[in-house]
Amino acid sequence: MDLSNLKPAAGSTKKEKRIGRGQGSGYGGTSTRGHKGAKSRSGYSSKIGFEGGQMPLQRRLPKFGFKNLKRVEYKGINLAVLEELAKKESLKAITVDTLIEKRFVSKNDRVKILGSGTLTQALEVTAHAFSKSAAAAIEAQQGKVITL
Repeated sequence: MDLSNLKPAAGSTKKEKRIGRGQGSGYGGTSTRGHKGAKSRSGYSSKIGFEGGQMPLQRRLPKFGFKNLKRVEYKGINLAVLEELAKKESLKAITVDTLIEKRFVSKNDRVKILGSGTLTQALEVTAHAFSKSAAAAIEAQQGKVITL
């Protein structure tokens, strides 16, 4: 064995294509871009989703459903949460501002009081909406329901 027999390990090297370096390199002339057309020219970049003129995927797939633009999203707060908050802070009235201050909701949320849990004290609750069961539970304890 001598220096003339040395070779790199199989698969460890790869011949680099030297594109646009003259005819002798085998990659001169059109520089692997083919003849004519947008892709052969400098500055070409395809649009996202372009499929070579074939109808793009987002246009082939069926559209379905309905999105109501006037839908009102509410942040739901259960009676159990109100009960716990009232006991912890010894409150008789709970408003949206109280819930924002205690970080149950953000200032842009609309609040709906939901009927999960039990209420053991009379509370004056102010919110944007109430479920029927929540309103009945609050009024059963001689509380007050105020809708904004």
